[in-house]
Amino acid sequence: MINHTVLFKMKDFDSSSAKKEAIEKLTAALLNLKNEISELKHIEVNQHYTLDAPSFDICLVTHFESIDDLDVYRVHPEHLKVIDLVKELTTERAAVDFNF
Repeated sequence: MINHTVLFKMKDFDSSSAKKEAIEKLTAALLNLKNEISELKHIEVNQHYTLDAPSFDICLVTHFESIDDLDVYRVHPEHLKVIDLVKELTTERAAVDFNF
């Protein structure tokens, strides 16, 4: 199995409520990928416990049966739509892939 973990830092927003709304929007879009991409075997999206996070705000954890499945995910049209949303709402991203 392959674990693909991604951390996201949200852009600065005018208010805490606007940031919270953006986090919820991105979380929903990420979680919906499970319904769209059959190669995606597990997905979880976790949010930092505070909106004032000095580091990353969202952690995405996904599992795939193989690197080939991860590659399918990377270029899947629904994933590419979420990437556009990520670019709109975030400033930083860090990722790691590993076998487990």
